[in-house]
Amino acid sequence: MNTVRLNAYAKLNLTLDVTGKEGEYHTLDSLVCSVNLFDRIVVKKRKDALVNVTMRGMGSEEIPPEKNNAVKAAEAFVSRFRTQGADITVYKNIPIGAGLGGSSADAAGALLGLSKLYKTEDFSALKEIADRIGSDAGYMLTGGLARLTGRGTQAEFLGAFPRLHFLLLCPKEGVSAGQCYGAYDKAAQTNAPCTQAAVAALKQNDLHAFGGLLKNDLYGAAASLCEGVKRALEEAKSFSPLGAAMTGSGSAVFALFETEELCAWAKSRYRGKFRAYVVKTVTNKKKGARSPFALSEEEREFN
Repeated sequence: MNTVRLNAYAKLNLTLDVTGKEGEYHTLDSLVCSVNLFDRIVVKKRKDALVNVTMRGMGSEEIPPEKNNAVKAAEAFVSRFRTQGADITVYKNIPIGAGLGGSSADAAGALLGLSKLYKTEDFSALKEIADRIGSDAGYMLTGGLARLTGRGTQAEFLGAFPRLHFLLLCPKEGVSAGQCYGAYDKAAQTNAPCTQAAVAALKQNDLHAFGGLLKNDLYGAAASLCEGVKRALEEAKSFSPLGAAMTGSGSAVFALFETEELCAWAKSRYRGKFRAYVVKTVTNKKKGARSPFALSEEEREFN
């Protein structure tokens, strides 16, 4: 095997409670899920130990190598496992700076691709590398529905759950996570936690109660930094979804609908200026599988 191709899926923070700080890092309690919006990653074996990453699409060509998480992940993999290098191409579909975990997904995708290419099976080592690169990169190695705590590196994967359908609105302007958390600290606001209740509602398959619990503590801070965040959330709510919230530190927002047809209806009537997507949750159906390679072909499709 000389080439591996895989999808690196975006995530949504269905809830996000900021719970405190550990040193310079914020701690959180967040319910997250993978959705079928993904970057396509192609990993080709090299005969030397060099790593070359080429980015294509969504303005990703301008990301400097020293700030590219796919580069960091691939170089760390080669150093850790003493393998040959790789030429990696990332075809971006996940908007940048939107809170959708695109850079962490690319890091995880690079690690998984290299792991398959060089037949390494040390998942603990992959997780260790991923956790050093980004707080949610370790979660991205598996994806699915999970509750993230601490800095986001501690994941409790949840069992079977109903497929969820969302209208996703993405402002062109991104939000810096660092600036967003800084604005959150300055605002010094406190919010009632919702993650525990949201998990309980979802386990009971009560989507109406669940929709009312969608919330992100960082929303006010992100909206103060990016006018599009507030406008996008207002537009998402205008379609009377079960619930709506911002993901990550912004700038993307999502609206939860009861069916895929209602999502498609909302998108067909959307007249705003933001990029709009209909997305749904994806999960790894192969019990015990640790990578997206086990996903079905239907789950690999992008709406």
